[in-house]
Amino acid sequence: MEYVQERVAVNDGSYVTDIRRTAFRLGLFYWASEFVISNTLFQILGLTQINSIIAKLILSLFSLLITFSITFVLFRLRNANLAVKIFACFSLAIVGGAMHSVCDHLVYVVSAWPEVAKFNFTDFGYTLVYDMSLFFGWSCLFISILYAYEMRENERLLAASREEALSAQMRALRYQVNPHFLFNTLNSIAGLIEEGATKSAGRMVLSLSSFLRTTLEIDPMNDVRLGEELALQAEYLNIEGERFSDRMKVRIDVAAELEDALVPNLILQPLIENAIKHGVGTTPGMVEITISATSSGQVLYLTVENDSAKSSMAGPAKIQGMGIGLANVAHRLETRFPGIGSCNAGHDETGRFRALLSMPLRL
Repeated sequence: MEYVQERVAVNDGSYVTDIRRTAFRLGLFYWASEFVISNTLFQILGLTQINSIIAKLILSLFSLLITFSITFVLFRLRNANLAVKIFACFSLAIVGGAMHSVCDHLVYVVSAWPEVAKFNFTDFGYTLVYDMSLFFGWSCLFISILYAYEMRENERLLAASREEALSAQMRALRYQVNPHFLFNTLNSIAGLIEEGATKSAGRMVLSLSSFLRTTLEIDPMNDVRLGEELALQAEYLNIEGERFSDRMKVRIDVAAELEDALVPNLILQPLIENAIKHGVGTTPGMVEITISATSSGQVLYLTVENDSAKSSMAGPAKIQGMGIGLANVAHRLETRFPGIGSCNAGHDETGRFRALLSMPLRL
């Protein structure tokens, strides 16, 4: 899946609402802090010209009005390049500072009435520079907020893209497993028919229908309890048991407390298929298939073992050489649980084949 590295032009309602809410709250805090700090300092220095609280509140409200106007313009320019944003910050700070300085002087004139307030160019210049600095500071702060939200939105979209890609990949692997399983099962049914065991073949077809209905309804991105996974695999083993009832023995060794552990659904299916195909299918005598689960710390281990014909294959076996089933299991675990998930398979010195899965223990 291609991810386009472009600045996000977000029109999502929740995104806009979050920006507005943050700007409103931060704007109130910004000017409340300025009001307290500046008036405290001016009072200490004896520079306060406006003694009326009402007049000061009027100035503060006008400051908020200018601030939110600047915020509105900058938000409209959120998709512009950095140079345009910097120019807008300077321009809006100059305009906003000039408007606020004029309002400041008018309020001073009104509050000094009936005395005549003299216009002082030096004081007006200081006020203008001070106001411009405040509005430029707010503009830069709001641009920083926009970039922070933009980065968060980019991360969200990237995570969503990765999740979608992972979901598609997992489904693709799942669709590879199902035909593989179906091919093996149909071969088993064909074998029963050739042997003349039509009743067993009929029961196997019905069991297969029930099993396929269950597996096809499963979402490969949803995890299941280990107990549910074992119950589903028991259905499959019952299907194969119709053909190998005299040569297949199944033993399940799973502690009760581990049955609630979450595992990817159908994760055991290819391992059991492999045990039947390469174990029961190639060994003339009785074959025991053992399914077990253990844990160590925060890691869950699932093992499927089976007897197999002794051959030169004794020793470790590469996953790639065991067919698409085990390769898919390894890929699923490594993709889903990087650094922890794995599938190791091979023959031991006694001739038994063992497939060991590892994944995080999630209860």
